Amino acid sequence: MALRLGIDTGGTYTDAVLVDDANQVLLAVKSLTTRHDLTIGIGQSLRKIPSQYISQIELVSLSTTLTTNAVVEGNGAPICALLAGLSDTQVTKSGLRDILEDEQIILLSGGHNASGQALEALDEEAAKAAILANKDKVSAFSVSAQFGVRNPAHELRLQALVRELTGMPVTCGHELATSLGAPRRALTASLNARMIPFIQALITAVQVILEELAITAPLMIVKGDGSMVNAATALVHPVTTILSGPAASVIGACAMSGAENAIIADMGGTTTDIAIVTNGQPELAAEGARVGDWQPMVETVKVYSIGLGGDSEVRFHGGNIKLGPRRVVPLSLLCHQYPHLLPRLQAHLADAPSPRHNRFITRLEHNEALLKQMNYDERQAWELLEQGPAELEILVEQNKHLAKAMARLERKGMVIYSGFTPSDAAHVLGKSNHWHTEAATIAAQIWARQMRHLYGLGQWQQGNAIEPAERVFGLMHDAICQTLLEAGLHQENLLNEARSRHLAELLGKLILKGGQKEDQQALFGINFANSHPLVAVGAPAATYYSQVAENLNMQLQLPAYGHVANALGAVMGAVVQRAEIAITQPTEGIFRVFNKQQPFDCTDLADAYSRAEALVTEEASALASDAGAENIKVRIRHQKKHITSETDGDIFVEAKITAIASGTPDLHQNTKAAM
Repeated sequence: MALRLGIDTGGTYTDAVLVDDANQVLLAVKSLTTRHDLTIGIGQSLRKIPSQYISQIELVSLSTTLTTNAVVEGNGAPICALLAGLSDTQVTKSGLRDILEDEQIILLSGGHNASGQALEALDEEAAKAAILANKDKVSAFSVSAQFGVRNPAHELRLQALVRELTGMPVTCGHELATSLGAPRRALTASLNARMIPFIQALITAVQVILEELAITAPLMIVKGDGSMVNAATALVHPVTTILSGPAASVIGACAMSGAENAIIADMGGTTTDIAIVTNGQPELAAEGARVGDWQPMVETVKVYSIGLGGDSEVRFHGGNIKLGPRRVVPLSLLCHQYPHLLPRLQAHLADAPSPRHNRFITRLEHNEALLKQMNYDERQAWELLEQGPAELEILVEQNKHLAKAMARLERKGMVIYSGFTPSDAAHVLGKSNHWHTEAATIAAQIWARQMRHLYGLGQWQQGNAIEPAERVFGLMHDAICQTLLEAGLHQENLLNEARSRHLAELLGKLILKGGQKEDQQALFGINFANSHPLVAVGAPAATYYSQVAENLNMQLQLPAYGHVANALGAVMGAVVQRAEIAITQPTEGIFRVFNKQQPFDCTDLADAYSRAEALVTEEASALASDAGAENIKVRIRHQKKHITSETDGDIFVEAKITAIASGTPDLHQNTKAAM
């Protein structure tokens, strides 16, 4: 019997699913993700596999939300971005200054025009100086040049310089995106570089456990479009694993529900991800799905993803109570892992209200580049956490310098705070019981006191945990409803993001307050997704979505293995790689083919098409083979742009030739990623 092992590593849980060749689930297990050392959580899940199954595992496939969560939360490794020919205005437009310090953004002369001709010479000396100045401060480099997709010469030269001078990972914009738009391409390349340590740590952790258990099957990684690549490919292009978890979840949910048309809602600890499936297939976002505040140029399953999950921080903001997008450790989980902290939590309840109550700090990420950059106080703070969680209130009282250092480490994504969350509220209300209910109850009481005494919100009686929890649960419910409506509006592509959000908020109020069917005097009756049942998956799904479906008058499916949908979907995909070449007509009778090495000209359009098809077929096939595919098939897709002139008739303007190579995972490949 041939078995496939699916693994999903999320922000809160690491799941594993064992599937036979008839797609029947033999085993489904779940363990807590241990971000400071991923091998612990992965090992806890995989060691539950019965020994008789080990030798029958022919394929291991991994999905993850770690890269998605990192983008949503604004985390990532320190990098240096080398930008040739981009202006300061373009850098500002790109959003790079929101994720990188100014000294990490290096503007260089160079770049090309739309025809692939150099605008000016690349300043190699300035590039060398910047590379040497940053090599000990960063984990990787990104490279992007003006019109690098039309002529990658300057990007390739900068890539070579980084490798010659440092040997460090370097990402080129033209390798990740073929669309025009230098600012977004620069952002995509930088996000990719920032994600390399995350994927490296994950792949290493999985490989360590597989070797320990004598599982010799090849290791594949799910991309954001739901297809697979081998570990080595994912390590070079980790940004393609953005929305890996949601994509796998969509595939797994479709397989479990059997629905041809459905709205798939996947809720984890950090994010809620929604995709719409029509005729059995999720739509792809060729220009990239929006992830939090970003939209990298990576083809993904069209998913609407926001920072709303079971572990979202419940906070005071703008005069009201808000959920997320920051993830914190639920107090119920913290005391489940560290029972000795319960008396300290009880002490918070006895003391005068403080904004630092409910706050403990634990290690999160182990990043070597960031560790090297720590100052004395940050090093002391990091070493303090070696002993376990630190209590923020005590830290502020005893050593404000260390407390400030902890705050800096939190902003860098190396440590994480605890806080009151929807998961805690669910424990208080008896809707969940897998962690520490008493800790959740105390945390709710502390949070209620903070809201009442520090911010003037709520009229809850002293010691009342139920009503504050109900308030949070209600906010979560309303937020999910609004998110579903926003996703539906995004699918229609009729409004921009801001207008979609505003309209979804108004529609939510109408549906939830004025439009319910039992209200006979309501002026509005709104139907949403009558033809698409709601398929809810993810660990918190059963807790929240029953009420959501009832209020939105939707059919609800909660699949039997919905809590591990990501891991199940991880083994259902194929290996798919794409390559694209553009053809333009810069002057009459000259057809320019923009391949990835150097553009060239043809005098005959048919010849240009033929050569472009041959090149793009070869490139896509090679990419698929390198990504771990066999039995490769290639299909060609043409996008042609013509204009009609009264005098000249039909005039060719531009064409894009895309080759899509797909195949099955090669079960005999060596996917050991070079670290």
